Amino acid sequence: MKTKIGFFSMLLLAGALTVNAQGGGGGGFQRRTPEENTKRVVDTLNSVFKLEQGAQTQVQTIFMDFYKAQNKMMDDMMASGGQMDRDKMRADREKMVADRDEKLKKALSDDQFKKFKSDIEPALSPRRRMGGGGGN
Repeated sequence: MKTKIGFFSMLLLAGALTVNAQGGGGGGFQRRTPEENTKRVVDTLNSVFKLEQGAQTQVQTIFMDFYKAQNKMMDDMMASGGQMDRDKMRADREKMVADRDEKLKKALSDDQFKKFKSDIEPALSPRRRMGGGGGN
């Protein structure tokens, strides 16, 4: 009897670990809030550039507005059942990025902005997993 209980317990534990390793069983992911994204970017920029308080506040406002607009666009897409025009969505996102960059150019020096575009922005982009299992 003890062996059956022990085996059953091990089976439950293995099942729980498998579900947890797969992202909680929901199959999706938890999207970060605009506040979380903004904090992440501002903290990164501040650690790299040691921003003055005024520039830090400007950067924070710029990214908060950007991430709120981006979330609204994603929510609108989900509300439409995914039937949104991808080309229009891409163009809208490119416009949002261009607007954000124009504002950033005013808040950061030329060298800081160039470093942001070449080094920091690519590192902040979410990584997309391609299909398949992963593994070695």
